[in-house]
This record gives sequence, structure tokens and C-alpha cells, in this order.
Amino acid sequence: MKVEELDKLSSSLGLSIKIQVRETFGLCFFRIVVAEKKDNIIKIWAEMKGWTYLNKQGIQLDTLRILSKAPAFVSELIWATTMAWAIEKKSSNKARLLAIFDSEGYSKKLVRYFKLIGFKVVKEVGSSPVDLFLRLVWGGAGTLMHGECNSILKKLEKKLSCIGES
Repeated sequence: MKVEELDKLSSSLGLSIKIQVRETFGLCFFRIVVAEKKDNIIKIWAEMKGWTYLNKQGIQLDTLRILSKAPAFVSELIWATTMAWAIEKKSSNKARLLAIFDSEGYSKKLVRYFKLIGFKVVKEVGSSPVDLFLRLVWGGAGTLMHGECNSILKKLEKKLSCIGES
């Protein structure tokens, strides 16, 4: 699926997708939201933020927020849009993120969730001197994970295909 198709799909659910991009100092920062407009009030249900280097392949996912009472398919839409945007606009098939270690139980839930999406564990980023750069980039310790945008998008397309069928 392409971003344009995902936007049409979101409209059929009463939602909209917005993508903001800002390039500065050799970096491209992006913010993708899935929102709903009712009575001139905009409710953001999901948000993904990240960045990409202008001269390198791959997106770095930094912030993911999905509200707990979000409508059906919001999670799938934010992920699919992010992957489709990376493929279309950045010619990228690689995504990486750090499941931040906040508390033991929550961190494990994050890793499990990201594995379900299609990410794989690369390494644990801890307090070792070798991990210093990664800790500076991501702002903390956690589980570094990589994913392939195409395979994640294909997986999500299967889930989203049922929207058009109902």
C-alpha cells in the first residue's frame, strides 16, 4: 500500500493521516499522526516521530504514542503509514528503534509488541562504554531492534485488507 491509499482507507474510518517533515543540519525529522475530527475538535489518536539521515538509508523511530481508547485500526494505520512513507519518500527498507527500559514489566511488553509488528532484537543497550553512543542517540538504555519496512508493511496490509471487505 502507498501513503495515498492508507489516507483513503483512514478516511473511510472517519480518520485522517497527517505527515510533517522538517529537514535541518543533514537530518530529516518526521511526525506522522492519525487523528479524528469531530465538531471542529481534532483528537490525535496516534503519533510516530523519528528521523532519518539525508545521505543514509533507514529511519530511526523515536516516539510512538497510541491512546488506549483509540478506534479500531489506529495502531495498524500509524505503523503502515510510517513504513509506506519510509519506502516511498526515503527509498528506505530499514527501520530501527530502541524499546526504552523504563520498568521491567513495561519494557518487556514493548519488546513483545515490536516483535509482533515485525522487529527483531539486535542487542541490549546498557551501561557499557561500547553503548555510550547509542545511549546518547536514543536518550537511554533499552533493547535495540531492527525491522524491514517492506515486510512490516506487507504484514499490516493483511490486517488492513479486512476494512474494505466489510
